[in-house]
Amino acid sequence: MREVHHFIDGKTVAGTSGRFGDIYDPNTGAIQARVALATKVELGAAVDAATAAFPAWASTNPQRRARVMFEFKRLVEANMDELAHMLSSEHGKVIADSKGDIQRGLDVVEFACGIPHLLKGEYTEGAGPGIDVYSTRQPLGVCAGITPFNFPAMIPCWMAAVAIACGNTF
Repeated sequence: MREVHHFIDGKTVAGTSGRFGDIYDPNTGAIQARVALATKVELGAAVDAATAAFPAWASTNPQRRARVMFEFKRLVEANMDELAHMLSSEHGKVIADSKGDIQRGLDVVEFACGIPHLLKGEYTEGAGPGIDVYSTRQPLGVCAGITPFNFPAMIPCWMAAVAIACGNTF
């Protein structure tokens, strides 16, 4: 049976908890795969990897981070059919709806491609007597997202694309 493992620090990592969640085929009700449930140690390893990657990623200039988003967009578009079939087999959406879910996520990825302009900050001279006001936008650190089951591509893209483009790890 197919097993879905963790992806930590750029590598596929088999779970060590011995616990799994079943992945059902919504069309037949049969179990088509299982996903390893993480231990606290595995979760910690993921957070530690994101923490270690953060300084270099945050200091990467926004244009280079945007290029990563452009490449991600290209890869998703190139694999749209395969992704839509995978999503459909795991969530029961028809292929057209699966593609729509992915495309709506890509809409935000496209927005994230333009993040360099949005990260410029603002400056107001003379906001008050002897007062100048400025803002800068800086990465926050390690981010995480908890998403609902019913939009398995769209909402993760909404969260991760902007966070990553802004210099955070996710």
